[in-house]
Amino acid sequence: MLKFKDLYSKYAHDVYRFAFWLSGNSEDAKDITSETFVRAWMNLSSIRTETLKGYLLKIARNVYLVQLRKQGKHTELEDAHPDPSPGPEKSIDVRSELARIQTFLKTLPEIDRSAFVIRIKYELPYAEIARILQISEAAARVKVHRVRKKLIANRMDEEAT
Repeated sequence: MLKFKDLYSKYAHDVYRFAFWLSGNSEDAKDITSETFVRAWMNLSSIRTETLKGYLLKIARNVYLVQLRKQGKHTELEDAHPDPSPGPEKSIDVRSELARIQTFLKTLPEIDRSAFVIRIKYELPYAEIARILQISEAAARVKVHRVRKKLIANRMDEEAT
């Protein structure tokens, strides 16, 4: 039997980071994470994805989208996002690269950003991404591929200047 404590301790960090990437705001990410686990626990018997992590990320995305609809607008990401658990081994170069990528990702549509983050950060298979985002597996592959191409092109443009 899966206990809530075990579920939360295993996946809370991943759900929070995903919510943070979507919302760009620490407080919103905390709210999304809390709401995600409440909904997951209440509906644990009706999981419709291959992995529990995928199920939780889908709930988090849905909570985020509901918040967006309630706000009636997209929230701009801030320029600087401190890591909630920074370690001394983090270098300035890594942080500036992360900030550059976050700035770039906020220019993309939410569904493209979600597909990319789920694939790269959480390493879920394309079939799972397709189920989470309610798109075809081919569309999930295309979205991730296009974001990668845009990131590379953006990086090459920055290096050329």
